[in-house]
Amino acid sequence: MPTHMGYPGVYIEELPGTVRTIASVTTSVTAFVGHTRRGPLNQPVRITSFAEFERRFGGLTSRSAVGYAVHQFFGNGGAVAVVVRVARSGTGEEARVVLDSTEGHSACPVLEVRAKEPGVWGSGLRVVVDHDTAAPDSTFNLQVLDPRGGARESFTGLSMSPGHGRFAETVVNSASALVRVKALDEDRPDPSGTVSKPFAAELPDLGVELKVKIGDVEREFTLHEPDHDGDPPTDVTGLALLLERKLRALPDAPGKHAYAGAEVTAFGRRIQVVAGSTDPDDVVRFIGECANDLGLEASVNPPVFPLAGGRDGDPPGPRDLIGSESGRTGLQALRDVADVNLLSLPELAAYDSTESMVTVVSAAEQLCRQQRIFLLVDAPSAWGSVDAARAGIAAFDSVRDGHAALYFPQLQLTDPLTGRLRAFPPSGAIAGVIARTDGERGVWKAPAGTEARLSGVHSTTVALTDRENGLLNPLGVNCLRSFPVAGPLVWGARTLAGADDLSDEWKYVPVRRLALHIEESLYRGLRWVVFEPNGEQLWQQIRLNASSYLNDLFRLGAFKGGTPREAYFVKCDKDTTTAADIERGTVNVVVGFAPVKPAEFVIVKIQQIAEESALA
Repeated sequence: MPTHMGYPGVYIEELPGTVRTIASVTTSVTAFVGHTRRGPLNQPVRITSFAEFERRFGGLTSRSAVGYAVHQFFGNGGAVAVVVRVARSGTGEEARVVLDSTEGHSACPVLEVRAKEPGVWGSGLRVVVDHDTAAPDSTFNLQVLDPRGGARESFTGLSMSPGHGRFAETVVNSASALVRVKALDEDRPDPSGTVSKPFAAELPDLGVELKVKIGDVEREFTLHEPDHDGDPPTDVTGLALLLERKLRALPDAPGKHAYAGAEVTAFGRRIQVVAGSTDPDDVVRFIGECANDLGLEASVNPPVFPLAGGRDGDPPGPRDLIGSESGRTGLQALRDVADVNLLSLPELAAYDSTESMVTVVSAAEQLCRQQRIFLLVDAPSAWGSVDAARAGIAAFDSVRDGHAALYFPQLQLTDPLTGRLRAFPPSGAIAGVIARTDGERGVWKAPAGTEARLSGVHSTTVALTDRENGLLNPLGVNCLRSFPVAGPLVWGARTLAGADDLSDEWKYVPVRRLALHIEESLYRGLRWVVFEPNGEQLWQQIRLNASSYLNDLFRLGAFKGGTPREAYFVKCDKDTTTAADIERGTVNVVVGFAPVKPAEFVIVKIQQIAEESALA
């Protein structure tokens, strides 16, 4: 009722709706866990394209099965992936450089710069320092260059004083995607390149012959020629522009840009000369008495300070992949990610020991049960024949679970790095096919059949016949087949619990994944129920909300049955929630659905009809 009624008339009040929408969650966000060239260790990173994977994780490398799996995922229709970089403990190392300062008359280390992530990639980073700031006597600028990736970061007006508002450690570490810095002293680092002594108010004679050497290339020139250069500059800024023009006009070494790209900057009463190169050997040196008179021999440093010592971590072992739940490392890093539906561990296929592989699969299945994720297992690469697969599948008896599916054999694809055919674990491509199928048909459609084509695949490592497929399918092994015209296809849709001998209710991949999808959607969509009064009004709202959500799935074809009553039910009343439950603060909701199981065997019966007699 309106809070205040002051006059006779009609009052309008809007009431909140009683139906809360239960939204469907994602179905095909795939997590890839394992070794990559670069990237943050044990931190889930969401990406939406392989180009983003290249930027964040360094792209393909022959040592990383994860890189190829991600490439195949996006190539087969995948849209969103979560990548967790894992390395063997203690084997990776960040590239670093320590910058010195001579402002205190004796060189001392003042600033350590480290690559943000371990790996050889960090050894390609370059750091440039200059003092061209609003306060050139106390602050400095820092640039970080990544010549390989093309990234460039610039931080201006930095101070080495912890109390300053632009304290270098605080500013850089909060904003840089490439490096981390650590202040070792309160003196600021020396600038890059050659820095002059302070010029007096009146500039010295500039009509002098100068000798300059950049790297191994030495040149001579006249700093100021009245006939060609006009009036001489009268301030330090004009001198810097003149010197830069003269240096850039000098002939360069073949294929070099050291002279052509030289930069001369004026700050305060000084100038800084830097070669147009990211090669630390291209040091600018002015030679001779004239250079000394101009103060151009005061401080000589390389044009860039290179980071060095980066080491890629060794590929992770079983313990590294399993990780620590308390430390959120390895697989356990996924516990903090809200939307992950599929999990791929492509490195397991190369393990020499099936026992080690099963150990990781067991830990992964435990995580999948708790987080409502579906695991894609690659058959061991050692399974080079049908007989090997039939003999080896017994090792997986201890991990036969409805939250996982195993695919055999491996795929033959052209390696983008070498241009040659190579065998790859199939889970990345399978995840892409699943994502494509979910988008086109729905999570209830089996990701197999003539629509489940494996894009970019040349062939499989083992060519399977119908008879051989018939030996593996009853064991819960999903086969990958090549058919004329259709090409390579996914030709199986069973979980690891789908062996005929087990008679498990979660026999089929689409049934298990549909159940996970419904569970997660209801889990999130019914959070509003917590702390609501536990009575008939609440139960009615729950039934209405859940039924509305399930009816949407029914209309899309997710369930079998001709009517909603035949397809699903939602029960939440005094039969499911007793008086004792209410006393304990519990409300029980029972949801049932009739899944559409895939038509795994299609039987066509043909009968010849005898010609009827003329007398009939």
